[in-house]
Amino acid sequence: MSNLEVAPPEVECGEDATDATLEIIAPREVPLGGPRAMLVRRTLPTKTRTMIGAWCFADHYGPDSVEQTGGMKVPPHPHTGLQTVSWLFTGEVEHRDSTGVHAMVRPGELNLMTSGRGVSHSEVSTPQTRILHGVQLWTALPQESRFVDPGFEHFAPEPVDLEAGRLSVFLGSLSVDDPTVDGPVTSPVKTYSPLLGAELTLQPGAVVTLRLDPSFEHGVLVDGGPVCVGPEQVAAHDLAYLAPGQESVDIHAGEHGGRVIILGGTPFGEQIVMWWNFIGRDHDEIVASRELWQDRVEQDADTPFGRFDYPGDPLPAPPMPGVRLRPRG
Repeated sequence: MSNLEVAPPEVECGEDATDATLEIIAPREVPLGGPRAMLVRRTLPTKTRTMIGAWCFADHYGPDSVEQTGGMKVPPHPHTGLQTVSWLFTGEVEHRDSTGVHAMVRPGELNLMTSGRGVSHSEVSTPQTRILHGVQLWTALPQESRFVDPGFEHFAPEPVDLEAGRLSVFLGSLSVDDPTVDGPVTSPVKTYSPLLGAELTLQPGAVVTLRLDPSFEHGVLVDGGPVCVGPEQVAAHDLAYLAPGQESVDIHAGEHGGRVIILGGTPFGEQIVMWWNFIGRDHDEIVASRELWQDRVEQDADTPFGRFDYPGDPLPAPPMPGVRLRPRG
């Protein structure tokens, strides 16, 4: 479905149109990398929901014409206390980071960067890219792992053909009710807490039953839709939240088919402070990370964020707010 459709078609979800265990989160538009940058649709975090498992950030963008928007041009910027999860549907993005990695983000291939105690990187769509479309996700590192050395992992999952669609699991493990699939589909990529990340495409009118881990909470981010998540219709770009305790859910596509990103994880169990590109545990830790990065920007100082070749200046940190940051989660 095109994101230019004014009145997208509906999909029949059954007689029961509500589910008390399901919450719909609508996105808000945010400029990526500055006020004149490309716009993304952000569904995590919100005022009502900070995290789904360790998933703490979800940006969804496109399909955008690079000729019109200028594409993705995010200069070197820092991260602490998290993992970035890059997943594309269309286009190509060049990734460089301070661990020495130079990699391409391509459709259907996972690029996962662990910031740990500190890393910096850039993201720029390639000249060959005409349409840019994908998601950028973060996971928070738990206390015992948040100061690990920075690193990078690439993984291209083998898509699994279903009777009614196709499944790619890039993090964790997921089972579906489908006679063509024997057992769970699993990713070998290391995570620091129990996590699930997958892309599911559905044929027009198809229904796919997901077998859920009841200890997880889950999110279903709709890229192409609308779709039904259980008995509830979820529009394109919205995120459906499913509370722990559920063992299955049906995903039902409309006449144009559908595509969703499935997220999951055990409730994180820790409060975090997330501001700009940093995740910490209190206000003072965020202030210290910002000051270190500004030393890099303003004085070209050596910092834990490192450096790498880039044809331009790093991205300055915004000013701190006038109030103390409060933990969430």
